[in-house]
Amino acid sequence: MKYMTEFRDGEVAKKLLDVIARESLRDIRIMEFCGGHTITLVKYGIPQLLPGNIEMVSGPGCPVCVTAKGEIDAAIEIAKRPDTILASFGDMVRVPGTRLSLQQAKAEGADVRVVYSPDDAVQLAAENPGKKVVFFAVGFETTAPVTAAAVKYAESLGLKNFFLFTAHKTTPAILGALLDGEVALDAFVCPGHVTTITGSGIYKPLTDAGKPCVVSGFEPLDILSSVLLIVRQINRGAATTEMEYSRVALAAGNVHAQKVMKEVFVPRDAVWRGLGVVPGSGLRPGGQYARFDAEAEFGLTPLADESETPGCLCASVLRGMKKPTDCKLFKTVCKPESPVGACMVSDEGTCSVYYRFGGKSLAAA
Repeated sequence: MKYMTEFRDGEVAKKLLDVIARESLRDIRIMEFCGGHTITLVKYGIPQLLPGNIEMVSGPGCPVCVTAKGEIDAAIEIAKRPDTILASFGDMVRVPGTRLSLQQAKAEGADVRVVYSPDDAVQLAAENPGKKVVFFAVGFETTAPVTAAAVKYAESLGLKNFFLFTAHKTTPAILGALLDGEVALDAFVCPGHVTTITGSGIYKPLTDAGKPCVVSGFEPLDILSSVLLIVRQINRGAATTEMEYSRVALAAGNVHAQKVMKEVFVPRDAVWRGLGVVPGSGLRPGGQYARFDAEAEFGLTPLADESETPGCLCASVLRGMKKPTDCKLFKTVCKPESPVGACMVSDEGTCSVYYRFGGKSLAAA
């Protein structure tokens, strides 16, 4: 309980808010990249408690939400193949593709299995030697090392029927796209869990562009402390990467996890839902592990069509241009049990977060 109760102290939060209000001297627009940070911000009403000159903007930091429709469609095509099992995390099965979700495809007869880890998919392959088992791999650097380790595990078992269809996205390449976006941003609250793997060096493009960065934990006091650090950087004209989450993340990151990723994966261009093609921001099995690549095995090339359902503002929400409450479908036809857009599916999706926690204050929470 230590890092829950201590980092949710209302009295300390009030003191931090007072200091932020006293020291913030200009308008500041801060993007929190990670969906975990968005949950804390909205759940505890932090944007409403910050001084009016500080605006928090949600970014594309939900890996489920930025999975492209073409990738969903390709996963469905794999699942419909005879003697093929598609294994996926549970939140991915409800993400809408062009026509269907994996959940709807399963209802039509596709063999889709929900698993809780990539190793579960490897076990499925071991138990079903007569079928091809494909793991639909999604996530940022936080989960990519686990997927890479599963590939090495499958190789150690000598499995010939295990494959990866990877929609993994990597953080560094998207940073430039955020800087070139339509929303002017002054600073970034950077994702603590990603940084635990990658290290803090990946934010150099942001600081080189004059944008202060703070790697933050996920509790209310973490985020308030990070905002204060950003305010102080801006006041002194600095642009560096500070580590608020030092109790978990190291500047060098997890060197072993980085090594495993580099052994198994090679970079590729990737389509981010709402953002389009971002060069070098994806991963696929390469080198001695290329035989695990489901795209090569099944002759697939996911389409890059990123048109959204008419009226859905997910693309604008992911770019920080709109808030979920700007969307006419929000809380009307688009709800967690019947999502129209990807942002309403995952617990870390901005629309899902606003649906569950919107309107709460720190005192009420």
